[in-house]
Amino acid sequence: MKKTIAAIALGAGGIMLIACTPSVNVNVNLAPIYAKLDVNVKVQLDQDVKALIQQNPDLF
Repeated sequence: MKKTIAAIALGAGGIMLIACTPSVNVNVNLAPIYAKLDVNVKVQLDQDVKALIQQNPDLF
């Protein structure tokens, strides 16, 4: 009898915990971010290539 009451209490407690589980809903509206990164990359690569050619003139 005690096992049955304990099982019922445990089951009821489990149901109460599931019913009281908090939920969080987050709506994120992201605005698109545009950046012109290719210009910096091209300039940096051009400078790097010039430096490598100066260091190794027989490279090409």
